Amino acid sequence: MSDFKIFKNWLTQVSFLTEKDCSLFEPFLKTKQLKAKDYFLTEGKICHEIGFINQGCFRTYYLADGKEINTHFAFENEFVTDYDSFLQEKPSKYFIQALENAKIVTFNLPALQNAYNQSQNWERFGRMIAEQSYKLTTQRVESFLFLDGEQRYLDLLKNQPHILDRIPLYHIASYLGLERESLSRLRKKIAGK
Repeated sequence: MSDFKIFKNWLTQVSFLTEKDCSLFEPFLKTKQLKAKDYFLTEGKICHEIGFINQGCFRTYYLADGKEINTHFAFENEFVTDYDSFLQEKPSKYFIQALENAKIVTFNLPALQNAYNQSQNWERFGRMIAEQSYKLTTQRVESFLFLDGEQRYLDLLKNQPHILDRIPLYHIASYLGLERESLSRLRKKIAGK
């Protein structure tokens, strides 16, 4: 299946976009392959693209006192971008790195704005993506405001167990706001229950 076909199938299954809507957008799509540890985006650069992940996974992180703090993991059939940097065309505060060899389909802001102008369905799609981004950000912030480390880990087990199969534990510990040793103790405690 072609790289564009996977994206097109996803678009028509999860949204209201028609075959015609997809065909209008296809000329603006590009494919990229990244090796594990390659960067999709680095801090200080403007995020000029949104990537749809056909294969692989990515992490988003920032540096605090030289320490990498993971904020998001993205997998197949999800988007990878710094949405704020993309929309406002401002330098990013984040790094986005492939954790596995990856294949993505990308598009830029002018392509998306052109699609918005040509189809109300694309405008609705843009709103759907913005709402999803807002939801993820809110969930992340609220998890640190209202849950302790153990509750965040249990929430991860319940809602995103696949992360544990593909992401190294030290990255997960950073994502949960825990030290690696604390996560190991927590996993042993929960496994013993």
